[in-house]
Amino acid sequence: MKNTLLLAVVCLLAIGCNNTKEENKMNDTHFIETLQTRVSVRHFTGEAVSAEQTEILLRSAMSAPSAVNKQPWDFIVVNDTMLIRQLGEALPNSRCGNGAGVVIVPCGNLQKTLEGEGQEFWIQDVSAATENLLLTAHAMGLGAVWTALYPNQERIEKAREILHFPEHIIPLCLVPVGVPAEQPQVKDKWKTENIHYNNWAE
Repeated sequence: MKNTLLLAVVCLLAIGCNNTKEENKMNDTHFIETLQTRVSVRHFTGEAVSAEQTEILLRSAMSAPSAVNKQPWDFIVVNDTMLIRQLGEALPNSRCGNGAGVVIVPCGNLQKTLEGEGQEFWIQDVSAATENLLLTAHAMGLGAVWTALYPNQERIEKAREILHFPEHIIPLCLVPVGVPAEQPQVKDKWKTENIHYNNWAE
């Protein structure tokens, strides 16, 4: 009986491995397509982004690499329509007032960073998290756009006034997310002149 059960498990695992290879090929293709077709969406339908969708976005963001695995980030999730409207009015370039269902604010937490010069790695770390968020939104059929706050002190202070984050929290950007009300054309950004092999020789 034990041998039969063991054989069944081995067979199931073998079938699972074969399926996984085929699924991985499909997933790889889908992943590459997601990377290469992501666009900035600046106008939304006003439909809500669910708590479940928001959690998926945040889980993807927090899966990003960070220096020495410090994960020096915090995320402010703004789903209150009045606050979203305030952000849009105070920061018109943020596109928050264009029907976003949620606005996510990736922030650097200076209490979680490396010390000394390494503290500035938070910018790279939170940028990586933000890119993960954008790609996940696109993969989910949502639209999103990265709108900068840091290092513009005026923008940072306007966001701080509305969202009340403390001094050790520095917002990198605002990311409005929602159901797209537009379908921007995908831009081909491939330029061979931007590639240098082994050294900077022309």
